[in-house]
Amino acid sequence: MSKKHFVSGDARLDRMIAQVPADEIAQFDAEAEEMDRVYAMSLAMVREAGKRTQAEIARELKVTQGAVSQMEKRDDMLLSTLRSYLTATGAENPRILVTVNGRDVELTI
Repeated sequence: MSKKHFVSGDARLDRMIAQVPADEIAQFDAEAEEMDRVYAMSLAMVREAGKRTQAEIARELKVTQGAVSQMEKRDDMLLSTLRSYLTATGAENPRILVTVNGRDVELTI
């Protein structure tokens, strides 16, 4: 019976990543950065469509303008935070639309 050597998850990931060509990793990083930028732009665009400034949103949410700026740059937030932000921009009935097996499913947040 052979004894298996324990390999940590981080070590396994490092080995897998080492097998991926550097140009593919660079392309993935660039795509991830672009997705983050588009997400941030989208929140700012919603705010601008509502003709609101970050300072106005901050007052409504009882946070600083800097916190609103950071919120617009985040790539992850709670749905309740997103709903509060969207409502503060003047959005009505905020919801998320996803496509599953070719069918649109609308989720109220």
